[in-house]
Amino acid sequence: MNVGILSTGTWVPSTFQTSDEIAAATGIPEAIVRERFGIVRKPVPGPDDHPCAMGARAARAALDSAGVDPLEIDVVLSISEEYKEHPLMVSGIKIQQLVGARNAWAVDVAQRCCTTIAALQIARGLMATDDRVRTVLLAGGYRNGDLIDYANPRVSFMYSLAAAGGALLLRRDHDRNLVLATSLISDGDFADDVHVHAGGTVCPVGPEHLGTGAMMLDVTDVDAMKARLGERSHANFMKVIRDAAARSDFDGVDYLGLLHMKRSAHHAVLAELGLDEDAATYLETHGHMGQLDPIFCLELGAANGRLRPGHRVVLASAGVSYAWGAAAVRWG
Repeated sequence: MNVGILSTGTWVPSTFQTSDEIAAATGIPEAIVRERFGIVRKPVPGPDDHPCAMGARAARAALDSAGVDPLEIDVVLSISEEYKEHPLMVSGIKIQQLVGARNAWAVDVAQRCCTTIAALQIARGLMATDDRVRTVLLAGGYRNGDLIDYANPRVSFMYSLAAAGGALLLRRDHDRNLVLATSLISDGDFADDVHVHAGGTVCPVGPEHLGTGAMMLDVTDVDAMKARLGERSHANFMKVIRDAAARSDFDGVDYLGLLHMKRSAHHAVLAELGLDEDAATYLETHGHMGQLDPIFCLELGAANGRLRPGHRVVLASAGVSYAWGAAAVRWG
């Protein structure tokens, strides 16, 4: 059984925040924001740019590109963030409604910035075990940047968080852009490191929390998290990339669809794989759109000529809590 990518879809707001503006908000020199953090500009949401809405706009772009009727969709896997239009809503069902996928069933997938990779594995499993599932839509939106306090240096590694929508349309027995293998690692030692303090059952929201840092993303122990990441993160990144490639019988990688990270880390991954900068698309004008980064890397890579038919592709991402994931795709 083959699973191929019929099309991709992306959507970004019309408003952007520049490196100058981020520098002014954080007190970090603009040159460091641009060169070290790797942010020239990033999209930020307007008043109507909600996660499910942005995901649906990207989904419509993917459907239109492939010439697929929404009624052909069998399953909608939402890759939207937990932070969305309303608490406790099923964002997959909302996206189903917005795109008109009336014949589908929908469910949410959540693994922070690894969600797209995990959803690809789930989609492949659904198609392999249920012959009624032929067409699967992965779609979602992201705007966790709303939860970043630029005055909090503990979250400086998340100053790049942006806003966007992304979608992948998959079909069983499609003979192009084959999704061959995925590899995922999660590490519970990081489970409590990054979260919003107020708003759950441990600390229900009260009047005293409104307008305070308790409603924003924070890190409980920065030094401990950094130490563990230093020991494990790069090694886990390389492990999932190499595992996905090996399980797909790749003897090399032609194009790497990496999430946005600081420039030095991006270059370190490329260097260890023996790749030059033309083998990836650095998202310096998009920032970090969470789990949507790999979709943008596919679409931008195809547009800028770095991703071509026949290429051995690995999409790779990592997300807080903490997870690392990679998916191998034979493009074209």
